[in-house]
Amino acid sequence: MIVELDDIHRAASRIAGNVRRTPAIAATGLKSPLPGGYRLLLKLELLQVTGSFKARGATNRLLGLDQPALARGIVTASGGNHGLATARAGYMAGVPTTVFLPTNAAPAKIEKLRAWGADVRIVGSAWHESNAAALAFQAETGAAYFHPFADPDVVAGQGTVGLEILEDMPDVTTVLVAMGGGGLVSGVATAIKALRPDVRIVGIEADGSPVLLRSLEAGHNIALERVTTAVATMACARSDERIYEVVRERVDEIVLVSDDEMRAAAEWLWFEMGLAADLSGAAALAALREGRVRPADGETVCAIVCGAGPDALT
Repeated sequence: MIVELDDIHRAASRIAGNVRRTPAIAATGLKSPLPGGYRLLLKLELLQVTGSFKARGATNRLLGLDQPALARGIVTASGGNHGLATARAGYMAGVPTTVFLPTNAAPAKIEKLRAWGADVRIVGSAWHESNAAALAFQAETGAAYFHPFADPDVVAGQGTVGLEILEDMPDVTTVLVAMGGGGLVSGVATAIKALRPDVRIVGIEADGSPVLLRSLEAGHNIALERVTTAVATMACARSDERIYEVVRERVDEIVLVSDDEMRAAAEWLWFEMGLAADLSGAAALAALREGRVRPADGETVCAIVCGAGPDALT
């Protein structure tokens, strides 16, 4: 396994004071309530520093390195949110950060990256192509490489979301987690299943990038021939073997939502809750709104709103 519970507890201690403990709020007083008799709580990772949970993993990765390892700067490839978190890590360390992005990265995230001082380079139409360029840059320059999901320190940092969910929602029965490469769901599932194995973990993938669902169906980690989602933060042609094993053992179900369904869910979050989520941040709500996940009456459901963005406003 890529991480275990002790790694996540260590990450929580390491990043404390450098990231935010995000709130959870009940989805009540709604004009258009969701169907069913369950209680819905939203874990607001869109209020995290840089606007997503990614700050947890990137900060844990940064604080696990010594200064000589950072001497030649930092490099990563990202759909946007991990790039922002890594750019902030570079800012914290006082070293240059280079972020490779695919062509479908959101313009608002590119602007924010440059505001953090990152050198932004647009390469490829999907993350795996941007990542190949980032790895070539790392080999040429010796910069420290921050993988967005296949790194133990990154996954352990993301797993701290799971610890907070259990502390704030002791009666939670189901947790919904958006998935791209699988770093967030791996960390969250590891933390929650170690402490509350009865809690159901549901992953949500974009139907244009169902890499982990198709891998489970195949019985091994596969590469998709095509990635068609326009949601850069959920686009991944191939995950990591260790992530696949965590998902296989610790995630109870994976469901798919479309880009349009995520956009409608982002609009719902803005109208009903005043939350400006990006499309990945609305994925869990999309799964509930579209009936892909149907909690039983009386359940307490946590939907992680994992990223901020203006998608519902444009």
